[in-house]
Amino acid sequence: MGGGAGRVAMDETLEDKIRARADADDLAGAATVALEGYGSELLGYLVRVSGSVDVAEEVFSMLTEDLWKAMPSFRWDCAARTWLYVLARHAHARYRRSPHERRRRPLSELSDVEHRVRTQTRPWLRTEVKDRFSALRDELTDEERELLILRIDRRMAWADIARVLDEDDAKAVARVRKRFSNLKKKLHERARETGLVPGGAQ
Repeated sequence: MGGGAGRVAMDETLEDKIRARADADDLAGAATVALEGYGSELLGYLVRVSGSVDVAEEVFSMLTEDLWKAMPSFRWDCAARTWLYVLARHAHARYRRSPHERRRRPLSELSDVEHRVRTQTRPWLRTEVKDRFSALRDELTDEERELLILRIDRRMAWADIARVLDEDDAKAVARVRKRFSNLKKKLHERARETGLVPGGAQ
């Protein structure tokens, strides 16, 4: 189990395990290893982007079904971790479009894994959006908050962030880096104004 939902980086050994299962045509095993290994951080990500533990757990159930259905079509043109964030982001977008749509019963092949990940991760979820700078984060747009989470909290490479954000043209990385640079300046100025860093209001 990944241990908590906080700051994490890609686990190359875990990636190898997932790929080995897939190469052996054990797609159920590959999906299980992926969900067990990255489930906690994905739940934490969903809490931060949605602002709600309940919504995050609902979307996580959608993500579990999406993973099971999409595993046969995954072509490994990015890390499994990056792909899982793409699936999580798309599931959240679907939920936002139809928040009252009840999810279907999770597929039995992954339902036990989903339940285990949710149960083991739940103690950390309530603190995911409670840090010293949470008030500043609340002022950000959804897109700004998501970019901050992926780069700072999840320590993703720029190319992976661009993929998660559905930006894959030749200039996507440069564009994402520029947005992040502007975001850092915005946060620094607001931190100075609110007294969170020296030089601003007290």
